[in-house]
Amino acid sequence: MGAISALLLTKEKWPEFLGKISGKQLFAPKRQGDRVYLAPLKEGELPDFDFQNTLVPPKALVFPQTETLYRYRLGETEMKEPAIEGEAVLLGVRPCDGRAMQLVERLFCWDVDDPYYLKRRALVTVVGLACSEPGLNCFCSSVGGGPASTEGLDLLMTDLGESFLLEPLTDKGRALLAEAGELLAEAPPEAVAQKEQIAAEAAARIKRSVDTAGIPEGLPRLWNDPLWQRHAAACLGCGTCTYLCPTCHCFDIQDEAEGTEARRLRVWDSCMFEEYTRHASGHNPRPTRRERTRNRISHKYSYYVQKFGIIACVGCGRCVNLCPVNIDLVEILRQVKEAL
Repeated sequence: MGAISALLLTKEKWPEFLGKISGKQLFAPKRQGDRVYLAPLKEGELPDFDFQNTLVPPKALVFPQTETLYRYRLGETEMKEPAIEGEAVLLGVRPCDGRAMQLVERLFCWDVDDPYYLKRRALVTVVGLACSEPGLNCFCSSVGGGPASTEGLDLLMTDLGESFLLEPLTDKGRALLAEAGELLAEAPPEAVAQKEQIAAEAAARIKRSVDTAGIPEGLPRLWNDPLWQRHAAACLGCGTCTYLCPTCHCFDIQDEAEGTEARRLRVWDSCMFEEYTRHASGHNPRPTRRERTRNRISHKYSYYVQKFGIIACVGCGRCVNLCPVNIDLVEILRQVKEAL
């Protein structure tokens, strides 16, 4: 099966397929009210694939919002790291979020490997679900992605109507399909052609776009441009744009103690918070939301490019969809482009 590039799974066999891979912890799209989350799938449950994207990106399952690094007792030198959960399958990850996990990984494997992130990531198999209907504010094709992008995925699924086309991309993906081998059939050429047509039609329906050429090199020249104040004027500093961004990776490390029992933990942080850059002296080099807005855009579209050679945005549209005051990243980028 290792030489087969695409397999078919009929939907009537879908529950049996899930049972075959249930030896690993399975996270899949589940609806809670009007939002969809990647949540543990219980025995007998089926994932909800009628969604455009999850509210919280899947990075939260390998880079938790709050994570205990180790526990210790005050006055003693012994430290105890918590056990890492077993293998897990993330099922139904959108291609933009798969790309995002790969982008974030560059940071965690940069000058010093981050053992906490890498241990979790090694235990995870990422199964993508190609998009057939892009969201209103998706712009993945403007930043190097697409509705059927395979970057960061171990396996890509495409809904063909009566069946799923399954394309293994890594050894992890092939191993997952090997567990359900007898349920799968080799995909005929017409099924592969149908998948390509679905992807092309989805890409054609993406309504928003921005030309990013020249932005990484040009952003430093706009340091004092009034556009930062215009867009920051409405900002509440809530951090939603960064907390729900699949590529944001900033964190703070804190110690908590109760009696003699203590732990060191890391928690997500946001460059949109005032205290993020506040020095111990009280000085803050980014004292207003103008500077913080400028930094957020510059980091994703210039600084990250300088360091890793790629834009740290996958065009998922979450920051546009969920900003409580309708600050629009695509519009900011268009104005950046015009100002260059």
